[in-house]
Amino acid sequence: MANAKCRFSGQPLHQTFIDLGMSPLANAYLTAEQLNHAEKFYPLHAYVSEDTLLVQLEQFETPDRIFSDYAYFSSYSVSWLKHVKAYTDMMVEKFGFNRHNQIIEIASNDGYLLQYFVEKGIPVLGIEPAANIAKIAQDRGIPSINKFFGVETAKELVIQGKLADLLIGNNVLAHVPDLNDFIAGMKLILKPHGILTMEFPHILQLIQQNQFDTIYHEHFSYFSFLAIEKIFAAHNLQLFDVEELSTHGGSLRIYAKHDNADSPGISDRVSHLKTKEISAGLHRIETYITFGEKARQTKHKLLNFLLSAKAEGKSIVGYGAPAKGNTLLNYCGIGKDFIDYTVDCNPYKQDLFLPGTHISIFEPDKIRETKPDYVLILPWNLKEEIMEQMAFIGEWGGQFVVPIPEVKIYPCPIPDRLLIAS
Repeated sequence: MANAKCRFSGQPLHQTFIDLGMSPLANAYLTAEQLNHAEKFYPLHAYVSEDTLLVQLEQFETPDRIFSDYAYFSSYSVSWLKHVKAYTDMMVEKFGFNRHNQIIEIASNDGYLLQYFVEKGIPVLGIEPAANIAKIAQDRGIPSINKFFGVETAKELVIQGKLADLLIGNNVLAHVPDLNDFIAGMKLILKPHGILTMEFPHILQLIQQNQFDTIYHEHFSYFSFLAIEKIFAAHNLQLFDVEELSTHGGSLRIYAKHDNADSPGISDRVSHLKTKEISAGLHRIETYITFGEKARQTKHKLLNFLLSAKAEGKSIVGYGAPAKGNTLLNYCGIGKDFIDYTVDCNPYKQDLFLPGTHISIFEPDKIRETKPDYVLILPWNLKEEIMEQMAFIGEWGGQFVVPIPEVKIYPCPIPDRLLIAS
């Protein structure tokens, strides 16, 4: 990455955050016909900008190649639907949105969130780059356009009179290769007194909870509040509130407005979080460049467990086929010699194969048929939900394995503290 530059400031990137070796695109699932063809692998090497402390990857593939036909559907997680339903209720109650307002969501996926505003009779518009996913939202009666978002799309919407009273972007900011174009576009379509909210994984949690597997090529950037505040301020957008969320292993929900808007006022949570990040060292380069050792230790522990289990004749399968799981498996060199197969609730992933490792993906009922000794939970951020759904593995003495933040074995019945957490 000798010639690469920070995608916000344009300064050269030299400092390594973590090097996870070579890996395929995390959502490039394979058909049976593709298994005997060559796969593309790219460096999965994250750097930290010395001037902005923004962690980022080099771009190897265009967004068109990554997102035009996508395999991630938000509606397949019950806990995620519960999360966004609570968000819509809270935003209506807090800001009084009604049928006279316009809600716009960028990267609206299959309509998972906008459906709840539709139920309240509030006009919505989804902007979704993946054609296959946008069509599902449209078929469900959720107005959606199939476009990548940036200044060009924003100008088209302005001409059509589509301006947002509430502009939403959940787990999209990390996927944006051109941050300045994206945020400038949001500035354009936000009404003068409009409100913007965005959710994204918090790099403080990534570092403290050893979440290295959330790094993959589809995630171009990883944000602290300190970094994102600078980026938004450069586009004359002011962050006036922030929430720390438990989703995706620990996320932030930021609230922004035009910097010349009188209200809402600045919440105390803004200064509190900035103080928290500074106390954790997120304002110093040293905090970032020592992260890689944690990942190496987890790799060794996970491989040691798998080798011991196999030496005892135990069977191991996976649960889930998330992008983070593909980073973990490829970095650790875990393939079909360790994991018999994995399962996923998403029918669009079933009967396909994981990129790089070529592990088969089945529907969840496969676990009842084969009765494995261990189930490795790849979407560890949903472990409580998954353990409840799959608690029946205790009938034959099966146990769960959770790899992040450290390798842990959970027997059935599930510990009460996990059930309470869910």
